[in-house]
Amino acid sequence: MSINIELPSNDSLKLLAPQKEKAGILTPMTYVSNNIKMNKLDKNRFKENFVPAGQTTQLIIGATPESDLKILKLSESLYNKLSLKRVYYSAYISINNDKNLPTLEQPPLLRENRLYQADWLLRFYGFKVDELLDKKHPNFNTILDPKCDWALRNLDKFPVEINKADYYTLLKIPGIGVISAKKIIRARRNCSLDFESLKKLGITLKRAKYFITCKGKYFEKVYKFNENFIETNLVYQERNYLPNLEFHQLSLFDKLQPTKEDKIKCLTGNL
Repeated sequence: MSINIELPSNDSLKLLAPQKEKAGILTPMTYVSNNIKMNKLDKNRFKENFVPAGQTTQLIIGATPESDLKILKLSESLYNKLSLKRVYYSAYISINNDKNLPTLEQPPLLRENRLYQADWLLRFYGFKVDELLDKKHPNFNTILDPKCDWALRNLDKFPVEINKADYYTLLKIPGIGVISAKKIIRARRNCSLDFESLKKLGITLKRAKYFITCKGKYFEKVYKFNENFIETNLVYQERNYLPNLEFHQLSLFDKLQPTKEDKIKCLTGNL
């Protein structure tokens, strides 16, 4: 069941949808959430499951000035307080010249992608919004996905030793998703892992190799563990500019759009 909030703040509702009120939206959402919980706690009282597929909502991105931080804070609150199954994000498309609406040349699809990627991190990777964004960085990096960006700002937590890290520490490593982390945990029960072992497990090292060690050793081509080296390599890989990691000047006028890899991350949650 989807009860759509549509706009991320009460001020935006007043501006663009004055017939709607925050309380008028949250009240039925709370009702649905409470009944789902009651149904699970007392199945004998209920002959049928109440909203068995769970509750979702939708937010329009880019029609109003809220930052990614504010939008994701709302999502985090909905997940924690109302146990929502999913929050969907829809990039705003300009369809008229109303004075209250922004005029956009194209929908903010990259921003939509970043929010979906961060949403996976909240739901399955153990991240909190305050780890990903803050007042100094209220919006996501346009070049790197939220997990890579977080890792670069927290290099003191790396490198992670693959053979010792617990499950949630493994999930913090860029390029290591839920499935890969579980594979590593299972494989370690039988033997110590090296980089060749990770490849045999089907784990892609494209991003992870900059943030891990295996048996105390770095990946053979990672000869520097510093922010500039790692960021330079990640940027070129993420944007598919140059396969050999040569330098390439980004244009100030490039209109960044989601790459194929960005879209795959949004669908699979493999970050």
